[in-house]
Amino acid sequence: MRDFRETGQMTQKIEPQPGIMEIALYQGGESRIAGRDTVLKLSSNENPLGASEAAKAAFRATADHLHRYPSTDHAGLRAAIGEVHGLDPDRIICGAGSDEVFTFLTQAYAGPGDEVIHTEHGFSLYPIVARAAGATPVEVPERDRRVDVDAILAAVTGRTRIVFLANPGNPTSTMIGEPELLRLADGLPENVLLVLDGAYAEYVDGYDGGAALATPRENVVMTRTFSKLYGLGGLRVGWGYGPRGIIDVLNRVRAPFNLSGTQLATAEAAVRDRDWAQAAFKLAAEMRVYLVQGLRALGIACDESFANFVLARFADRQEAEAAEAFLRDSGILVRKVAGYGFPQGLRITVGTRQDCDLVIASLKAFRERAA
Repeated sequence: MRDFRETGQMTQKIEPQPGIMEIALYQGGESRIAGRDTVLKLSSNENPLGASEAAKAAFRATADHLHRYPSTDHAGLRAAIGEVHGLDPDRIICGAGSDEVFTFLTQAYAGPGDEVIHTEHGFSLYPIVARAAGATPVEVPERDRRVDVDAILAAVTGRTRIVFLANPGNPTSTMIGEPELLRLADGLPENVLLVLDGAYAEYVDGYDGGAALATPRENVVMTRTFSKLYGLGGLRVGWGYGPRGIIDVLNRVRAPFNLSGTQLATAEAAVRDRDWAQAAFKLAAEMRVYLVQGLRALGIACDESFANFVLARFADRQEAEAAEAFLRDSGILVRKVAGYGFPQGLRITVGTRQDCDLVIASLKAFRERAA
């Protein structure tokens, strides 16, 4: 084999595509505390009830078929999703979490020279997938921790290709109503894709996550996940719903076996178990009110939550970090969210009544110690 060093030719260094090295490595919610066997993990917005018994049974039933390739069309899962949500299965795409659907969308519809809009406190993955596609992420301000539709519309340029919007938002837990969503969709140019991230949509009674907007329009896509309400975060299953033309494009860049048979069967059983979904919703809806009230009683600011977590806001970063450390010492893990623009905030997953009581009692002790 010829050694180019012997020829005197310059060898070039292998470099990633522009924008890749601007991506900060994602840091997930912690799950362990050194020296502790028992930890209350409230850092990743997980369902405290876990997965349903039907989902667990479906998971176990796949063990004898692990040598078989899964279906490439995800027909069974798409049919179940369509049946439960009243949607056309042919307009549904499934991915390894809704994260993968975001990747498909930016890969297919944005690239070098294009812009992708997201809000300042939006999900951190949006700028990541934009940069990975070679596009430029454009951050727009929110107003009082809520999406500002006027700010989004004002940021649209001839280079804008995608607008990502989490509703309800993470880590804010706030949301905008359907009139504002409609105003946003109406105000965008037809060649700009509006992606409505409904990861927490199931926690809002009567909210369809944007399905009614996506059904008649050619430039709106809704995404959902099985990681939150259905308790399948460990399996990574999500889906998107949109115009047939866009779904057809996404299926062309999707790997044929992106979801395993285990993922598909378990998610199908989960979405069909409506009693479990209702129980998980009821618990989160009751306990988020209870937790917000408990924190406010301690003088800790919280907005009304439309998700399965609350954003607790302290006086400043120093107090937030001290509170996080105190909770950690008490065996409770929550999420610091300085990277989302809230150095004074802590995102706390809504757990069971016992979980919420432990958080409130610990923060009460923290406040009393600091007094």
